[in-house]
Amino acid sequence: MSNLSSTRQSLGLVGWCLLLLVIAILGAVASINAGAFYQSLEQPAWAPPATWFGPVWSTIYTLMAIAAWLVWRPSGFGGAPIALAVFIGQLVPNVLWSWFFFVWHLGALSFANILILWGLIVVTLIGFWRANRIAGLLLVPYLLWVTLAVALNYSVWQLNPAMLG
Repeated sequence: MSNLSSTRQSLGLVGWCLLLLVIAILGAVASINAGAFYQSLEQPAWAPPATWFGPVWSTIYTLMAIAAWLVWRPSGFGGAPIALAVFIGQLVPNVLWSWFFFVWHLGALSFANILILWGLIVVTLIGFWRANRIAGLLLVPYLLWVTLAVALNYSVWQLNPAMLG
């Protein structure tokens, strides 16, 4: 049961969706030339094709917005303030990773950043799970994708020291 009116709940969903849209756009701006750069890098045999990244991230951002809304919905930010604060905080390394890797070509910094992001996703997922199990489950694809991205980031960085030094 929610303490917030249905109008406020609807506006909250729109707000979370807009926040994640802004995050997606900031990452996309850094990734404008990502396709060409990504294809120029030596990659491990298990690397997903570049065409997967857009659809996967679009899906993940949608799931993230819904998850945050489900946690926020019962009482606003007062219901699960730490979980929501960590969720909002993890958006910073989420966006920064694209800039470190695709724009500035900083392999070590992008790897350190994605490790921090992974840890913050775990903390967020646990907090969301405690507040709303469905919200926690909605973050599982995010954690799995970033787990793959951690391994891929490390492998690509190691395979391309001259380009990601």
